[in-house]
Amino acid sequence: MKANEIRQTFLDFFQQKDHLIVPSAPIVVKNDPTLMFNNAGMNQFKDYFLGNKEPKSKRVADTQKCLRVSGKHNDLEEVGIDSYHHTMFEMLGNWSFGDYFKQEAIAWAWELLVDVYKLDKDRIYVSVFGGDQNEGLGLDTEATNIWKAYVDEDRILNFGKKDNFWEMGDTGPCGPCSEIHIDLRSQEDRKKIPGKDLVNQDHPLVIEIWNLVFIQFNRKADGKLEDLPDKHIDTGMGFERLAMAIQSKKSNYDTDLFTPFIQKIESKSSIKYTGNYDLSAKTDIAMRVISDHLRAVSFTIADGELPSNNGAGYVIRRILRRAIRYYYSFLNIKEPFIYSLVEDLAIFFKDVFPELDAQKDFVAKVIEEEEKSFLRTLAGGLKRLGNVEITDNVLDGELAFELYDTYGFPIDLTRLLASEKGWEIDEAAFANALNQQKQRGRADAKRETGDWVVLSDEKNAKFIGYDYLNVNKAKILKYRTIKEKGKDIFQVVLDQTPFYAEGGGQVGDTGTLTIENEQIKVLDTKKENDLIIHFVDKLPQNLEGFLDADVDAKRRANIENNHSATHLIHAALRSVLGSHVQQKGSLVRKDQFRFDFSHFQKMTEEEIDKVERMVNEKIRENIALEEHRSIAIQEAKDAGAMMLFGEKYGDHVRMITFDSEYSRELCGGCHVSHTGKIGLLKITSESGIAAGVRRIEAVTAKEAESYLNKALTELNEIRGMFKSKDSAAKSVLSLQDENKALKKELEKMMALKAGSLKEDLIKGAKDVAGTKLVVAEVELDSNSAKTLAHNIAKEIDSGVVLLGLKSEDKAQLMLLITKDLSKEKNWNAGTIIRELAKEINGGGGGQAFFATAGGSNPSGLDSALSKIESCLV
Repeated sequence: MKANEIRQTFLDFFQQKDHLIVPSAPIVVKNDPTLMFNNAGMNQFKDYFLGNKEPKSKRVADTQKCLRVSGKHNDLEEVGIDSYHHTMFEMLGNWSFGDYFKQEAIAWAWELLVDVYKLDKDRIYVSVFGGDQNEGLGLDTEATNIWKAYVDEDRILNFGKKDNFWEMGDTGPCGPCSEIHIDLRSQEDRKKIPGKDLVNQDHPLVIEIWNLVFIQFNRKADGKLEDLPDKHIDTGMGFERLAMAIQSKKSNYDTDLFTPFIQKIESKSSIKYTGNYDLSAKTDIAMRVISDHLRAVSFTIADGELPSNNGAGYVIRRILRRAIRYYYSFLNIKEPFIYSLVEDLAIFFKDVFPELDAQKDFVAKVIEEEEKSFLRTLAGGLKRLGNVEITDNVLDGELAFELYDTYGFPIDLTRLLASEKGWEIDEAAFANALNQQKQRGRADAKRETGDWVVLSDEKNAKFIGYDYLNVNKAKILKYRTIKEKGKDIFQVVLDQTPFYAEGGGQVGDTGTLTIENEQIKVLDTKKENDLIIHFVDKLPQNLEGFLDADVDAKRRANIENNHSATHLIHAALRSVLGSHVQQKGSLVRKDQFRFDFSHFQKMTEEEIDKVERMVNEKIRENIALEEHRSIAIQEAKDAGAMMLFGEKYGDHVRMITFDSEYSRELCGGCHVSHTGKIGLLKITSESGIAAGVRRIEAVTAKEAESYLNKALTELNEIRGMFKSKDSAAKSVLSLQDENKALKKELEKMMALKAGSLKEDLIKGAKDVAGTKLVVAEVELDSNSAKTLAHNIAKEIDSGVVLLGLKSEDKAQLMLLITKDLSKEKNWNAGTIIRELAKEINGGGGGQAFFATAGGSNPSGLDSALSKIESCLV
């Protein structure tokens, strides 16, 4: 059975059991502060478990794109080493929200695996929660008794909380679970050791394939468990592992989910994949790493997360760079390669995850540019490694960490390069530096979240902020306190609110809550899944009274101007640049906005001007907003509404139109009633932020006026300086030409001065331990001084030249050692100049025969120049 057939069989099976089949949520998480990526199938359903939202069906099934790079068995550096762990994977799952429970979940799991997929029941083992004394919980006898109808008792294994008790986080819904394991070993191996002895022992062929979670408790902040009013089912089955079992393979990488891509890698590298899992089989590991990481990187970019230096983007960059390191180091591929596999991946997943196919050219371009950039970085790291000082053939652990942290070298690659040079690494120092970084990360992320204190059981908090900026007689449904970096943060949820929660690029509203003459500042508004949370400066004394909620109206109006402007600019960009333009991110604030979009080259001044003029024309037309607050998703698609990749849309959506022939988008943000309210738009910058992604920054209304007035004031000041009737631009160009001419004259004068200095300095050369030494402070620019040093070296043939330069607040040193002395006496200019630079409170470096240094203490220059003799003895 092919992988695609296995997946469809799962979905069809549960559809026949009256489950609603829903699409995968984007792999990148938007409205959950506890997660960067969907790391489990249940993440998109958290609001149902938490009681914040009613499910549209009590039975649901899907296949979810997941990403894990940390936690139990999911360290990024281990992926590709074994046969069954991945970064990106699919999680097949079925859910019950207060409907069926253990009996049906277990019965259907067995029916699907044994009766439908025809897995050998004699190879299956199941585990159940064996109880936990500290929690006051006993053996899950209910699950045990149900399983007895399907498997022999010696195949029902009891495990503790670590393996068989699932929790969403430190707090929240949780419960015991029952895992289904399968033994894929040969008959010969099974006779030697019973499979039950290898369950949960990390054996690569005795693996968990399905986890049935019975959510029946709620974990409080104090650690105590309480029964949930409704009991839920949450199951997750690793699709790649299931395919391995059904296709009778010994590794996930031997299934048809990976083999087509491994074959492509074989072809590119001209190296045969052997399926060897020995740590020394670097080429095999490299092929597994690439085939895995290709999936993770491609799907996250398609879902809207671009490689970057922070947050989720940094995780994506790390994954991609790891794959590049492997093909560079072990497959002898020295040019971008991974991007070329994106089209095949898109075609393979087209029917289940069409978002990648729709953006395959864009995704490939982003990956290609990232590959080019990192290959240059790798070359820089290799150069850095080539210039290091080595003591007793041991590479400093701090330097190994620098290569890991700055250049992306895994410690394995540094070990390999070091071994080729006959070096060892100070492993303890590297481990210490790595541990310190992790400790800093944990300290930064430390957060204590208190339990919600529930004042009302009402579940649906209503947002009325599209129509009203204030509301009277609102009530607090619940509140909590969060402690972060030693500070208390207070959060409240209202039964109705005019405050817009941060989302879709638009910042959250601020304002006030007033209760019985007590005024409370709303500092921000955010969403946690679908729950609107108000961040306030304090909790009211009377938590159960009615309150007035007032949004800062002036701030909101400015935000609305900017948000509507992003829609107008999106349409203008597509008109001027082409229909390939897609929004890739935005930030809408009160004072400005930025808009990120797909485009593969810098915009010309003419294109920027066209876009700006088009938007301002639409503003002057004073187009009325046409809002469809709840329209069927298919109807919106048929109407031509722009939809953003990486967003999860429901069955009904909000559609915003400014002229049906110009701009129509799905959007949950706040907008002007007429475009004329925006007043004016001015683009302030256009730049590239990632491969294939450009960014426009702009201002509107009064901020645009202020920007233009400031620019005109500066222009008039420049005109006044020249006192010329010519244009300011011509005057500046003339001044630049004059400056270039004067610079050339100065360089000529400096060269003449250096030439006259050369003979005098050579005559004054000292003999230090049989070596000619020329030392002097010179009044030259750095280029002339460098030329002088090299000219002196040519004249003296063999020797050392040290020149010093200084200005009011800076000092500079240049050291040249002729190559014969550098080799013969093992003198290193870079090492020596770092010692000399201490006298001028600076640092420096360079090659073995030429190095420079700069410092902030000109008064120490004489000491630095005189110190050279002691360095040569």
